[in-house]
Amino acid sequence: MLKIEDLTFRYKKNGKNVLDGVSLELKAGEIGIVLGRNGSGKTTLFSNLLGINKPLSGKMLFQGEDLGAMSPQKRAEIIAYVPQHIHFGQLSVFDAVLMSRVSSFGTRAGKEDMDIVEEILSEMGLEEYADRNAEELSGGEKQKIAIARAMAQRPDLLVLDEPTGNLDLANEQLIISEAKKLSAAKGISILSSLHDLNQAMDMGDRFFLMKDGKIKYTGGTEVFTPEIIKDIFDVDVHIVEVDGKKIILAGKEFG
Repeated sequence: MLKIEDLTFRYKKNGKNVLDGVSLELKAGEIGIVLGRNGSGKTTLFSNLLGINKPLSGKMLFQGEDLGAMSPQKRAEIIAYVPQHIHFGQLSVFDAVLMSRVSSFGTRAGKEDMDIVEEILSEMGLEEYADRNAEELSGGEKQKIAIARAMAQRPDLLVLDEPTGNLDLANEQLIISEAKKLSAAKGISILSSLHDLNQAMDMGDRFFLMKDGKIKYTGGTEVFTPEIIKDIFDVDVHIVEVDGKKIILAGKEFG
């Protein structure tokens, strides 16, 4: 279980708190979605969790262990990160995924590392891409490879920053499907930011809605009400139900 307790952070000594007492819990195999307007604190929350920034106060625990007290190598064994903007350089797909094993093998990959990469590529249906230049693939394919690279670390927690950003509809659904499949099959906790509320409801189990550096609302799909969405995003919406699922319509879609 990931447990964040009363996390506080600011970039400048006398500046405003960018994270202001953030607390959340995420169980094993659960997908949590962090939502909020730009500047609400989502990216800063991730940077603290990943060890890029150090919180002023509060705790970040995984399975009861203090993430803040861990070495970067130990934390990398627990948490894998997929950024929004992905660059592989001039690497083949196989080598791009293998690079995530560096913390394990140091300067030279061993048979176990090679086997892990082959297994991940097979599980994600990427074997045919193994020898392709990763930079030459489509956005959706590159996103899948980035997730495969993260999974090769054998993490317990996968952090995704806007994984469907700049993808077409088919690839958005592909990435959401892959995330749900990995969580269910491997028991991995996933913490992701998203901008699309309907995608969030499709992908997530638990939702954390942020505003002004605080998590104001936490829960399942019941947190998606017109009043809460108005408070967080300052947008008027209408919510309908289709085949038992909530659909959020905004602006002219219902006006």
